[in-house]
Amino acid sequence: MSANTSRQPTGDSDLSSGPGQAAPSADGTPGAAGGATKVIDGSGRSARRFWSARRIPAALAALLSAAAVGFLLYDVVAVRADRSAMRWRRRLAEELATRPLDDVWMIVGAAVAMALGLWLFLLAVTPGLRRLLPMRQPTGIPGTGEVRAGLDRRAAALVLRDRAMQVPGVQSARVAVSRRKVKARAQAHFRDLDEVRADLDAELGEAVTSLGLARQPTLTVRVRRPKKG
Repeated sequence: MSANTSRQPTGDSDLSSGPGQAAPSADGTPGAAGGATKVIDGSGRSARRFWSARRIPAALAALLSAAAVGFLLYDVVAVRADRSAMRWRRRLAEELATRPLDDVWMIVGAAVAMALGLWLFLLAVTPGLRRLLPMRQPTGIPGTGEVRAGLDRRAAALVLRDRAMQVPGVQSARVAVSRRKVKARAQAHFRDLDEVRADLDAELGEAVTSLGLARQPTLTVRVRRPKKG
């Protein structure tokens, strides 16, 4: 997720900084949190990611499985009742018995079945909900031991972009937030680029810490002059 804003362009030079780790403020408290409760994981473990219910894939898989099993069961019951098997089952049995294993359609069918099975397996073992960033559990507050909080990546990007726009000299800023990285790109229309980058590193580092995320993302800042119009 990313967020951006801008003012008006001037200048033509460019400068970028390497990746840096977001650091807390001098006193260890979030700079933009006001009087909010300090967020600390008392167990020392990262909060687990949120699992997606995946209702649509589960419903599609259940419907397809039920339809296939229903057709097969109906045909088996019909054969047991001294009726002829359905044409599709006779044709399928004939094709499987006569086609060689290196046939193109056999290979394509096996590849499709493998891809479908791999997709279902990945859905079963991965959490999903990548847009939600797990937050650390607060301590010192009764009844919050089982509370789990998450922060939307787009909301986090908006917060960090607003903090970046508070740095003097920043004309426009774009912030992209992922589970492991925060990438900030800014345009500075006055002040030295090194000074703007240093201020952005400090401001965004404090802002990232104040978000209270369970996994502290790596911060990367790039600063350049806007192109001449």
